[in-house]
Amino acid sequence: MENQQTSMNQLGTGMSRSYVVTGGGRGIGRAVAERLLGEANSVVAIERDPDALTWVDKHPAGPRVIAVVGDASDENVVERAADLAQAAGSFTGWVNNAAVFRDTSLHSASAHTILDLISINLSPVIVGCRTAIRRFLAGGTHGAIVNLSSHQARQAVPGCTPYVTAKAAIEGLTRALAVEYGLHGIRVNAIAPGSVETERYKEFLRQKEPEAVARIEQQMRLFHPLGRVACSQEIAAAIVYLLSDDASFINGATVPVDGGRSVLALDPESSQAFIGAQAH
Repeated sequence: MENQQTSMNQLGTGMSRSYVVTGGGRGIGRAVAERLLGEANSVVAIERDPDALTWVDKHPAGPRVIAVVGDASDENVVERAADLAQAAGSFTGWVNNAAVFRDTSLHSASAHTILDLISINLSPVIVGCRTAIRRFLAGGTHGAIVNLSSHQARQAVPGCTPYVTAKAAIEGLTRALAVEYGLHGIRVNAIAPGSVETERYKEFLRQKEPEAVARIEQQMRLFHPLGRVACSQEIAAAIVYLLSDDASFINGATVPVDGGRSVLALDPESSQAFIGAQAH
């Protein structure tokens, strides 16, 4: 405990930290990257779509924010990001945010298709966790990982079996890694957002008629005790907290960041009209 506290205190005396954020081009990922930068830290943002990383070139943090174009499930891409993070500062945190929402039902797709769709969302988390943990172990670092789950891991959505399955697996992986590597000073947690006003959410609404948009927005107000969906910055704040020293005794947790939606536990997803708007 004394060694762990000493390590934290040393980092708190001016040494800049570095982080890797997957899916860092838009939405939650970008919000996390920008919040982590602060005044001195460095962030490596991994993103498949180069157009989503144009914000990096204009950011006032300059060279402290580093873009890596590639697939977060590609070990070569992820290892390069880890190299860049280690070169930029004291590498202490990793956020597995990258996700793809492509779903189908078990009766209408082959088993191979279902497994592929699960892998699309599970593989980047496994690759990211493995890379971060190996680097932390090699450096004797008390690092932290935050994985992105979803409210769907607990409240399944019709037609979304692969996504629900992948997110539930991510929560199980989070618990397993927390137990296995906690004694090494490595913390692994997850957050489970509810509906979030990301670019994809806005695009979903843009494709609807005005009457449908009004109905969906009203439903979202009713199903969230706070009367609205989240903004990306609110999800990012929770992630950054879990990476921080203030969360030094939180390990193996999945924290719902859904405005109380999972507590209220109403079920808008029973209507096919809402499928596609629910993931973060």
